[in-house]
Amino acid sequence: MSDVQALFDRRMLETLICPKTGARLDYDAAREELISKPANLAFPIRNGIPVMLLDEARVLE
Repeated sequence: MSDVQALFDRRMLETLICPKTGARLDYDAAREELISKPANLAFPIRNGIPVMLLDEARVLE
């Protein structure tokens, strides 16, 4: 486990929602992203902090 992975507290998933749809998010540990399946977006986690900005999200393939 990397230091960055150790910094992300998975309990945040209980309170974080997709800023576009309001849907719950899934954690992708391998890519260090929070996934919104309804929005088809992946939000990056940088230094253990989720970046929940639509402009920073990656469109899922």
